[in-house]
Amino acid sequence: MGRPAVGEITQVLDDWNRGDDQALVKLTPLVYRQLYRIARRYMIGQDATHLLVTTALVNELYLRLVKLEDVDWQDREHFFAFCARLMRNILCDYARSQSFEKRGAGAEMVPLDGGYKA
Repeated sequence: MGRPAVGEITQVLDDWNRGDDQALVKLTPLVYRQLYRIARRYMIGQDATHLLVTTALVNELYLRLVKLEDVDWQDREHFFAFCARLMRNILCDYARSQSFEKRGAGAEMVPLDGGYKA
């Protein structure tokens, strides 16, 4: 598939703004390559043991986009900037969850005094 026409993405975003249920389905093939490039740039800085891969990051982004309501897309630049920020948030959420796991995630809390009475 070639590059989308200059106004095609903006037109589909306008359709989405107007409540077209099929707009995200139409938008996905138009923007996937660019979203993949953005995700790949974010993943370059990640640890080699990172569980998310580029495709998984784009898929997680899509899952979050599906849940969006009442976003007034200005144009394609606004959409891509929003998606880039959302990808960054996904990676931050992932890092927080890993940090939480590393620090005991739900382990039984034991008082530091050991329960001894002085």
